[in-house]
Amino acid sequence: MSEENPQAQGPPEQPVKPVVRDKRRIDPETGKVREAAPDDAAADDAPAEEQEPEQPQDGALAAAKAEAADLSEQLARRNADLYNLQQEYNGYVRRSKAAASEQRTAGQAEVVEALLGVLDEFELARQHGDLTGPLGATAEKMEGTLAQRFGLERFGAPAEEFDPELHDALMSTPDPEATSTTIAQVMQPGYRMGERVLRAARVAVTSPE
Repeated sequence: MSEENPQAQGPPEQPVKPVVRDKRRIDPETGKVREAAPDDAAADDAPAEEQEPEQPQDGALAAAKAEAADLSEQLARRNADLYNLQQEYNGYVRRSKAAASEQRTAGQAEVVEALLGVLDEFELARQHGDLTGPLGATAEKMEGTLAQRFGLERFGAPAEEFDPELHDALMSTPDPEATSTTIAQVMQPGYRMGERVLRAARVAVTSPE
């Protein structure tokens, strides 16, 4: 067996002693403030994300406020445009509905006006007592339907006061006892649908002298 060479071995390792750093800013022995230690200076080299964010400068803050005010003004203008557009649309809808109603009423009036000649024949037959039997029932049904569905109304009767907007005077007879112009005879009755006069009544009147 070969003997170990004691000179080949190095000196024995020394134990590592812990290093204790006094980080107190006030020296307990002298009572004075210590200078910043290297470790403290290293804190200044901390990563940027760990440092407090820098406050915006006055110019940047003013620019941000101006941009926010401009965006608010743009939003207000857009809201005003939208409001005006909605009002225009609502007005268009109202006008369209009114026009449709007027066209429907005009169409109904044209149909009823085309039947006035038939209604005149029914009235003459009624005055002569000839509107009886099935023809009389048909006439009454037709007149009732026109009155219910379209509001058709016959007007003009003797002794009524003359109204130039409703009556057309074909003859006029002076009457010393008359105090106003009244209808003496109805030659052709008038018809109206609601406030719309389809035909004025043709009458003979008596008037004061």
